[in-house]
Amino acid sequence: MAPAAKIAARDTIVAALNGGTWKAPTVTVRVNSWDTPWTTGDVMQVVSGGGAHIDALVLPKVTSAEQVVALDLVVSQVEASAGLEVGRIGFELQIEEALGLQHVDEIAAASARTETLVFGPGDYMASMGMRGLSVGSQIVGYQADAFHYALTRILIAARANGLQALDGPYVSIRDLPGFKVSAAKAAALGYDGKWVVHPSQVEAGNEIFTPDAAQIERAERIVAAYAAAGERAAGAVGAIVVDDEMVDEAGYKVAQALLAKTGHSDRV
Repeated sequence: MAPAAKIAARDTIVAALNGGTWKAPTVTVRVNSWDTPWTTGDVMQVVSGGGAHIDALVLPKVTSAEQVVALDLVVSQVEASAGLEVGRIGFELQIEEALGLQHVDEIAAASARTETLVFGPGDYMASMGMRGLSVGSQIVGYQADAFHYALTRILIAARANGLQALDGPYVSIRDLPGFKVSAAKAAALGYDGKWVVHPSQVEAGNEIFTPDAAQIERAERIVAAYAAAGERAAGAVGAIVVDDEMVDEAGYKVAQALLAKTGHSDRV
């Protein structure tokens, strides 16, 4: 996007934020990264003009904790000036380059506003010098998963700091099977969701990141059985058997985590 268009986009975003009811439960605005001259201006205009409707700001190309702290300070001042609750707007931080991945632990812990870490495969591919031109797709000639390390590293930092983790986009919008494979890998690792760039990807993404009914039912039985065993043993339960499998405290926690993702944890 041309520089003039970037500045004009601020008015468009503010008008959209104030223009009506949003269907999405979370409304985010992606500002420009700190390696551009537009970050502070983006925050000042968008937050002061439509901050009451913003749940989180997305900061791309984060490479250091200092960048997160700087954004926090600017947003706090703009919130205060606009009469908004200071600290209400959260952060979603994109890890997109080798330097950002190297510093992901400090980045994840830099601000209480941070809610989510997001993997950005496009700039990551460029940063690493990968021989691929389709963002989010695997690299031809490389048999392993080219993104496994980055996804795992980001996920560890997110979970260690109580954050969500989102996978980045898959830009081959006509390749729905490829999107499904990419999303399924991220979901299997434990990611909470994945960016979509085309309406055709929405339904598949929701389906893949939602545990199926059989998983939910089994997790509920594990949690219920373990809790009942704990009551019988006055809290001293070690391990039980559910569906011919040993379930100890670790297995119990895995089941609880799955139910927490689905909103079913209040059933047991």
